Amino acid sequence: MAITLEHTLPRKHDLFDLPGSDDMHRRDRLRRRTAQDRADAPQLRLDGPPEGDRWSTYNDTGTLHGPQPRPDWVVDGAAAIDYELGLVKTGKEADVFLLERAIRETDRSTLLAVKRYRDLDHRAFRRDNAYLEGRVLRETRQRRAAANRSRFGRALLGGQWAVAEFDVLGALWASGAPVPYPVQLVGTELVMEWIGDDDGTAAPRLAETRYSTDELESLWHQCIEAMTFLARAHLAHGDLSAYNLLVDGGRLVMIDVPQAVDIVTNPRGIEFLYRDARNAASWFASHGVASADAESVMGELVAAAGLG
Repeated sequence: MAITLEHTLPRKHDLFDLPGSDDMHRRDRLRRRTAQDRADAPQLRLDGPPEGDRWSTYNDTGTLHGPQPRPDWVVDGAAAIDYELGLVKTGKEADVFLLERAIRETDRSTLLAVKRYRDLDHRAFRRDNAYLEGRVLRETRQRRAAANRSRFGRALLGGQWAVAEFDVLGALWASGAPVPYPVQLVGTELVMEWIGDDDGTAAPRLAETRYSTDELESLWHQCIEAMTFLARAHLAHGDLSAYNLLVDGGRLVMIDVPQAVDIVTNPRGIEFLYRDARNAASWFASHGVASADAESVMGELVAAAGLG
């Protein structure tokens, strides 16, 4: 099933990079956010929650929601409050924050990763033309503005990355692929499933931790499976590496897919697909996985895409 970008705009390396002291600060604050703490907090003002927080944006006008059926852990109540727990990572095109969404006086609470995209004027990653080939903007004005890189066009392209990641994550998650669930999109703010522990400790990147031979073999096969899910959807990740693959309790999770490439409509689509396979195979081979071979994997991916 090919994935198309259906949403118009309503208004390195992975998610988790900062020093340990920040992790400790987030965990300390999170421990204080128990259900009893929330129940004992001052009564909410009529015009909003306590200072420094916000009402949940899940039910705001213009908010796009992830695919159905949504997971049970999604907190969608109108009385939910978003608690900012700190910056997790600053990246080339976006910053990621840890958020707790909870309903006071209940045990309904969940951690979320919030990715806030910058416009093109404030992004370090600007080599986007190769990735955007084959994507279609619906309105003539949008296409013209994007081509001319006007102020509106730059803002549009900045937002297009958020829309693209939301659409790709939704379609892949619905197909069973190992990606975070996309909870919602508001403008250029993408709210996703938190991949990590309940105390706010993020799952490590594949590149960050040492594994046994058996563990690496399992992770390599999971990586092939993840790439195969993309290929069936006529997609290549576009920037796959050991830095945007997380390992959560032995389960491999693929992240950072805003630049996902349509391998059918993009003239360089197969090139991106091969680059993903080569990068992944090279990393696993260098860590002792003898079966990691880009050429054989590429054959499987092309067949999965129905292009062989």
